[in-house]
Amino acid sequence: MELIHVHHPLVDHKLTVLRDKATAPSVFRHLVAELVALLAYEATRQVAIEEIEIETPVSKATGWALKEPRPMVVPVLRAGLGMLDGMLAVLPSAEVGFLGMVRNDESLEIETYAERLPDDLTGRQCFILDPMLATGSTVVEAIEYLLKRGARDVTCISILAARPGLETLEAAVGDRADVRVVVAAVDEKLNDHNYIVPGLGDAGDRLYGVVD
Repeated sequence: MELIHVHHPLVDHKLTVLRDKATAPSVFRHLVAELVALLAYEATRQVAIEEIEIETPVSKATGWALKEPRPMVVPVLRAGLGMLDGMLAVLPSAEVGFLGMVRNDESLEIETYAERLPDDLTGRQCFILDPMLATGSTVVEAIEYLLKRGARDVTCISILAARPGLETLEAAVGDRADVRVVVAAVDEKLNDHNYIVPGLGDAGDRLYGVVD
């Protein structure tokens, strides 16, 4: 597993505003899209391309185009939806699938309650969108879901990751696939409720409001 911690003044500035509990939901949503676009630029650095020939207004030229099959972007519902616009601003030709996942309060296991993905992801570069990589359990399940369908090149884009979650993910994935994690920051710990500390709170609630 490769960890890509994006260091950039604009990333640091936008993340600081996101962390601030006084930031209004409308500003929060806007900044998430902007921040994800910056992260996506780094996350797509190894996107597959092929050489093509085109006609400019002056002459023939050689250029580059994304290879088929097109990349697959997979936001994890619901918070991952808030990252989709930023990702598609950088990679507009990607296809979009969805994974709905929730933690069972009794078993504490991650359950998939909705999915919209191709049955075969062989040869696809997949990008998982989930703003908070806390315990790592949701991202592990999402990656396992994609691997079972043939994916072997998976990049997870998260705004924040906690060190324990990254360790869990690395142990779970091993060397079975080419997995990258792209983040704006790595926080060191979780609290008793598995929130990232200092974190930024519940990203889904701050994007869309509290759902009882």
